[in-house]
Amino acid sequence: MGAWGIGHWIVVLVVVLLVFGTKRLRGAGKDIGEAVRGFRDGMRGEPEKPAGQLGDERTDASRTESERDRAQH
Repeated sequence: MGAWGIGHWIVVLVVVLLVFGTKRLRGAGKDIGEAVRGFRDGMRGEPEKPAGQLGDERTDASRTESERDRAQH
């Protein structure tokens, strides 16, 4: 029999809940999930958009001719 049975894990879980509380644990879980998601996106090689380009998602074909001229100069 191992040193850590199911009874030990239940006691550890109760102590962790009492020490940290559910709000902190929920926040920590959310932070870990966002970090894992960010890591996966980084491993896929999806480039992130610079902050200045977030609102300008139109393609060159959807711009007017004068807007294309301004963008080139």
